[in-house]
Amino acid sequence: PGRRDQRHRQTGRDRGPVSLAPRVVVAHRRSELDELLDRHGTRGQAEFFLRTRGRDLDDVQRRHDALAEALAEVARAASARGIPIRVGVNAGSVEKGILRKHGGPTPAALAESALAGVRMLEDAGHGIVKISVKASSVRDTIEAYELISRATRHPLHIGVTEAGPPLISAVRSSAALGRLLLGGIGDTLRVSVTGDPVAEVLIARELLQSLGLRSFGPTIVSCPTCGRTGIDVVRTVEEVQGALADVRAPLTVAIMGCVVNGPGEAREADVGIAGGKGEGIIFRKGKIVRKVRERDLVRALLDEIAGVLGESPGPDK
Repeated sequence: PGRRDQRHRQTGRDRGPVSLAPRVVVAHRRSELDELLDRHGTRGQAEFFLRTRGRDLDDVQRRHDALAEALAEVARAASARGIPIRVGVNAGSVEKGILRKHGGPTPAALAESALAGVRMLEDAGHGIVKISVKASSVRDTIEAYELISRATRHPLHIGVTEAGPPLISAVRSSAALGRLLLGGIGDTLRVSVTGDPVAEVLIARELLQSLGLRSFGPTIVSCPTCGRTGIDVVRTVEEVQGALADVRAPLTVAIMGCVVNGPGEAREADVGIAGGKGEGIIFRKGKIVRKVRERDLVRALLDEIAGVLGESPGPDK
């Protein structure tokens, strides 16, 4: 992380809050650009980005005079307002010459394409740049970002592109982004989901919380169902998770269904249940509080959580 310019970039364990939703705009004419910049782009507003693609820059190279001036005009307008430009490259937007050189959209091709775009913007006088080099392959995504991270000090927007429906996207995105973030690579991120975009935010939040980079609320530790389970763990978890949906406190809640592993896990949590045959033991801060019947477990657990929080669970707690 120390290699990065700290005006623009803090990574990994040294990083502050990771942004989940940078805004991106597309403008086709200068009048549209001016209108969008004036409406959204205040100086120093780090979450507003213009985006350009490698293939767009390829057009600039082919029709150099007019388009190079157009790119320089965009760069000047963004610079005057202190707005970053994101250079985004994926397999479908690498310049043809670079594709031929590397034999396809390899991680090295993605990195080279992005760096070429950055140089063009820097030559036009715009140095506030963010870079993305997304691939649909987990391995290619990791390698591309590792390459670009070693080659530049500019901040990076990370993600796996075209990652699929929610479950598949959650697995693929976590595999790639978890590796990158734990290695100190990445400043903003997007989880790509085919479906409801709300799922993108929920997956990203859980990823960041699981890595210990952000806290959005309680962490629930619960066991899988097996032959030793003495209570309905699935129903108990669903009820507790629903009741804590609006709680924002960094709290660990253990819901364990048997007396084999349950007590040990429950003792490590802020509040926990260790289930037995139709009953359960409530733990708080490692100590046994009481034994209750299964039908009273959820209410008893929520009461103990309220005690830890100092008030009843509710919005913004």
